[in-house]
Amino acid sequence: MLRRLYDWTVSLASSKYALWALAFVAFIESSVFPIPPDLLMIPMIIATPRRAFLIAGVCTVSSVLGGMLGYYIGYGLFETVGRPVLEFYGKDAYFDEFRTRYNEWGAWAVLIAGVTPFPYKVITILSGTTGLNLAVFTVASIIARGLRFFVVAALLWKFGAPIRDFIERRLGLMFTLFVVILLGGFLAVKYL
Repeated sequence: MLRRLYDWTVSLASSKYALWALAFVAFIESSVFPIPPDLLMIPMIIATPRRAFLIAGVCTVSSVLGGMLGYYIGYGLFETVGRPVLEFYGKDAYFDEFRTRYNEWGAWAVLIAGVTPFPYKVITILSGTTGLNLAVFTVASIIARGLRFFVVAALLWKFGAPIRDFIERRLGLMFTLFVVILLGGFLAVKYL
C-alpha cells in the first residue's frame, strides 16, 4: 500500500495541477501523510528549473501551514485522549515535567525535525501537545522548512538532474551531520 501511495505521489509531478498537488502533499505531510513532499518537488524542479524557488516557496508555506494543523491535532486531542490515558496509568505528573523540558528546547526540536529526516509531523503534534509557544513553533518551522526546501531547490536549479541522486540519498544525512556539528559546537562553547 505504501508503494502505491509513493507512486501516486510521484505521478502528481507531471500533472497540470502539480503545484497544487505539491501544496496539498506538503500540507498533509506535516501532520499525517507518510510521503515527504521532496518526492514531488524534485521532479517538478528538474522539469522546470526556472520555477525552482516558486516551487520551494509553495512547499515551505504549505508545510508550515500543515505543521500548524499538526500542532492543533496535538493541542486539541491531548486533553480528550492523551491526558486521560496518562492519568489512568498514573503518569500525568511525568508528562508535566516532560512538557516543561520540551518547551525549554522546543524551538530546537522543531528546527532539527524540520531539516533532518526525522518525521516533522511527530514534532508538530508534540509541540501542540506540550503547548509550545505557537509563535516560537511557527518561526522555527518557517526557518527549518524554508532551509530544507530552498537548499534542495537551489541545488537542483544550479546543478540540475545530476544532483538528484545526492539529494535523495545523502542530503538528509548532510543536514543531520550539520545539526550534530552545530549542537556539538554549542555544547563545546557552553562547557569549555
